[in-house]
Amino acid sequence: MHRRQWIYQSAFGLGSAALGQLLAADANRRGPHHAPKADACIFLGMLGGVSQIDTFDPKPKLVELNGKIMDWSKEKKTDQPNLFAKPRKFVASPFKFQKYGKCGREVSELLPRTAQCVDDLAVVRSVQSDNGNHPAAVFQMNTGFIVPGNPSMGAWVTYGLGTANKNLPAFVAMPDFRSIPFSGAQQWGSGYLPAEYQGTVLRAASEPIRDLASPANVDGSLISAEREVLRRLNDVYRESHPDNADLQARIDSYELAYRMQMEVPRVLSIDSEPEAVKDAYGLNDPGTASFGRRCLMARKLVEAGVRFVEIFTPSQSWDAHGDIRKNHEKNARETDKPIAALLKDLKQRGMLARTLVVYMGEFGRTPDTPADQETPGRDHNTRCQSMWLAGGGVQGGSIIGTTDEIGHKAVEDIYHMHDVHATILNQMGLNDMRLTYYFAGRNRRLTDLGGRPIKEILA
Repeated sequence: MHRRQWIYQSAFGLGSAALGQLLAADANRRGPHHAPKADACIFLGMLGGVSQIDTFDPKPKLVELNGKIMDWSKEKKTDQPNLFAKPRKFVASPFKFQKYGKCGREVSELLPRTAQCVDDLAVVRSVQSDNGNHPAAVFQMNTGFIVPGNPSMGAWVTYGLGTANKNLPAFVAMPDFRSIPFSGAQQWGSGYLPAEYQGTVLRAASEPIRDLASPANVDGSLISAEREVLRRLNDVYRESHPDNADLQARIDSYELAYRMQMEVPRVLSIDSEPEAVKDAYGLNDPGTASFGRRCLMARKLVEAGVRFVEIFTPSQSWDAHGDIRKNHEKNARETDKPIAALLKDLKQRGMLARTLVVYMGEFGRTPDTPADQETPGRDHNTRCQSMWLAGGGVQGGSIIGTTDEIGHKAVEDIYHMHDVHATILNQMGLNDMRLTYYFAGRNRRLTDLGGRPIKEILA
């Protein structure tokens, strides 16, 4: 080895070791930037894009205009090629609205059970996003960016706060395995953050994690002996490769898996729940059982100390291009009862005040459909969507944001997807501008250059 090469590699090795120690020390100091309002977050991802016009943002003007050809002469600029290439007609909502709760909030007949919880919901009608294509939009909803490779919300939260229960993962994702989100694990991945912050996938089945339990015919003492040998071998290898972060993450995951063998079956024992609870979540109905089981698992997980839980509907499930009535009735029927049960269950147990629940899709939908379409649908709309938050320091019964008279775009109190993420972090005690990770030459954030917490809906 040449002298210069030896000096360079020696300096690099010493620098890496020193840097590793500094990062480890920093990780030990990591915690909230301010007093948190929420200890956990349950994120309900309505994939495909829920129509704001048919759920939380009624537009009487569309009844007057229904079926009339639209004049989009001033709206030719769009991120959806050929959206305005053919004549389009207005589409009134096929669903009736009425006022609910003490706040008198208008909610569609699609969501009668969620409507009963409206005094606990903070509705935001004016959220905008950057891309009208599903894959890019789902990435932005989950990671803040329209391209892959970035850490997800849950990864950022666990990177900032760590775990509250060393026997369970801090971040759990529960997709619908009929159709998982675009790019799968990247939607709950850790991106350029250390691998330990990625989400752990659970299934809505009797065995939430495949192959977690040891075979019944294997002696427990043998398993313990194997673990001890593996630990010693890993320690030897780790000492000779101190800069290998992936190795440490893999070791940590094996240790966590062992601890989870005892904890997961206890925490996620659905069969032991009272029949009234199972019925409330819709577990006895094939139409609601999948989403309901995951909602109940989410409640049990946050009760046990899990910080971030994501639940997804099937990919593109709310994507109602062809028949808004048929599509939204089906998806509302699958999710409305379980979501209402989750909110009521958290509240009854005194947990809602410290658990932030977020409901949203990747974008909203248009007030129109192609003029030659027999069964009216709605296309993608990045200019506005309705979403809601509940619990975790949110002002229940509040509302913010105004859209135009046809529900085409937000016109007042406009917020971006980055602002939604900043709000989630803020309620969990994290400042989105201070929650950074140095990568590719600069400090990176979930909110990129920063977001604005939606203060109007915060208690």
